[in-house]
Amino acid sequence: MARPDCLECVRCRREYPLDALDRNCEACSADGVASNLTPRYPDREPPDRDALATAPDSLWRYSDFLPLSAADAVTLGEGMTPMVTVEGFGNGPIRVKDESRNPTWSFKDRLATVAVSWAREIGAPAIATSSTGNAGAAAAAYAARAGLPCVVLTYKGAAGAIVSQMRSYGAMVLTVPAMEDRWHVLSAAIREYGWYPTSPYFGPAIGSNPIGIEGYKTLAYEIAEQSDWNPPDWCILPVCYGDALYGLWKGFDEMQRWGWTETCPRLVAAETSGSLSAAAAQNLDMPPIVPRNSKSIANSIDINRGTYQARHALKQSNGVAVTLDDAALIDARDRLAAGSGLSVETSSAAAFAAVDVLSRSGAITPGEDVVAIATASGLKDFGLAGVPQLGAPDVAPDLDSVLRALGDNYGYHV
Repeated sequence: MARPDCLECVRCRREYPLDALDRNCEACSADGVASNLTPRYPDREPPDRDALATAPDSLWRYSDFLPLSAADAVTLGEGMTPMVTVEGFGNGPIRVKDESRNPTWSFKDRLATVAVSWAREIGAPAIATSSTGNAGAAAAAYAARAGLPCVVLTYKGAAGAIVSQMRSYGAMVLTVPAMEDRWHVLSAAIREYGWYPTSPYFGPAIGSNPIGIEGYKTLAYEIAEQSDWNPPDWCILPVCYGDALYGLWKGFDEMQRWGWTETCPRLVAAETSGSLSAAAAQNLDMPPIVPRNSKSIANSIDINRGTYQARHALKQSNGVAVTLDDAALIDARDRLAAGSGLSVETSSAAAFAAVDVLSRSGAITPGEDVVAIATASGLKDFGLAGVPQLGAPDVAPDLDSVLRALGDNYGYHV
């Protein structure tokens, strides 16, 4: 365990207390930049890489670099997902880090195991999240494992299969009229009742829970270990608020500083809005809002503004953003399933579509080692045959309506 001293701003490194979860840095906000926080650890000797030989075969094998010990973890055996080689994208074979093998079938388990473990340690009364899918399912599962109530606020565009998955774990799922309404209600509940947020809960979004994002560092550790400590040339993943992208960069950066590895891969943000691409083109710290004429089919990455932390990770890794349309996502999803036997969520297919774009442009050259991160299972997009779909009651976007619905539908009272 590496107990953090404090939280610090990703951009300016201003210090904040550890209980300032999901707080927008005040100093950067005054500059017009919404910046997330990240844990800062005390200085210490570089860890011993050889000690991993006797570590558990799960994400918590890296607990020495996380804010909690493995003994205090709320775990379902997440992490250590396989690498699978596939053909049919880019210039030749690429490797796939298949995150659909996690307990709730997505990479969000990495955030949830760390965030919920921390919540239990500090005595939080409930887990709260705003989610259209994978993050809510992961929070619900790990809250169930921890014995904590879990409230998920979603909206009518959420995939029915994932709402059913959330409900199956005992989560109290509520539907509000519009996406932005989720944050109004969560902010009030967190302030009034001390619910522990694992997701963004105010706008503009800066990213998810800073403690939880530490779980994404383990993606970098695993990729490096599975590559015999020779990181790939490129790591490509779908991006919403950039939580995994930032965690991935932070993990590779730590290993370089420890002397475990010599390089950091070039990171690629596969996005639907073009916000990070616009920030790079205009050399902006804060990605701009890029409105869309219609919603993307890739529900879990369909936002119109990127985050500073995602922009930071791309700059520090000499990375790039690739903007993709629905046709490219559908084509990549279907070719991956039919050509390799890997069925991924449509949002996840963005990573593979981005490999094609960068290969055609000459950015990725033949012979380079490319790792695409498959973030979630294709089952997330489908109905479940033989299993009843569990809906969620509608609520007005105010705390009183939410509390009534929790009591009437779930028997939960604060």
